[in-house]
Amino acid sequence: MPFNTPYTTTNPLRRLITLATLSTAALLATTLPAHAHGEAHSHAPQHGGVVVEVKDIDLELVARPGVLQLYLRDHGKPADVSKASAKVTLLSGTEKQEAALTPAGDRLEAKGSFRVAAGTKALAQVTVGGKVLSARFEMK
Repeated sequence: MPFNTPYTTTNPLRRLITLATLSTAALLATTLPAHAHGEAHSHAPQHGGVVVEVKDIDLELVARPGVLQLYLRDHGKPADVSKASAKVTLLSGTEKQEAALTPAGDRLEAKGSFRVAAGTKALAQVTVGGKVLSARFEMK
């Protein structure tokens, strides 16, 4: 029996099955990487802050002298923060400042007077949906 490659077979049904298999393999090869880890979503800041991803949740910290805001996105969609809380520790040089963030609409927020110059580091401990997330941010 001679060796037949998929391109030299004379059997029309075998050729059709081979082409269908190759087409399916090519289609899967181009679509699987984009969906292998869920739907692709951007980790870019949406509120002008700094974004860190922790356990498939994007935490975006917006730090201004008068307010700290923390936005949470689960796979690119806003997370329910109505029962969430957070504690943020700001480290600027030798100074340390802590703030408790509480729900404020679609975010967690604390108002006050904060030192948030470029290079300031922020450590956040967030409790949401029974999970505790820890994140480290560096202000730009």
